[in-house]
Amino acid sequence: MPFIQGSGGKGPDACGKRPKKCAALLQSGAYDVVILDEINIALHLHLLTVSAVLEALKGRAPGTEVVLTGRYAPKELIDMADLVTEIKEIKHYYQQGVLSRKGIDC
Repeated sequence: MPFIQGSGGKGPDACGKRPKKCAALLQSGAYDVVILDEINIALHLHLLTVSAVLEALKGRAPGTEVVLTGRYAPKELIDMADLVTEIKEIKHYYQQGVLSRKGIDC
């Protein structure tokens, strides 16, 4: 479920009701694992508020694992997390002129 699809809005209201739907899904216990792909970028761009994400994470159902991805993770999320990793590029085919591949990179 993308937070923004064709939205030209800016600021925390740009995502509409999607963050509340996401929080409800986390709270429902219907999923064992929820991946919030690139949510840290959305926070960095102020499309979401850190407080709303923290609230959603605190309200998740017991046993629901949540994975947050993206650069620029705010300190509040890092402090709350059980595991924080950073991926460092060692070698990438882009450096050899290979552009993004449909279904893999985009």
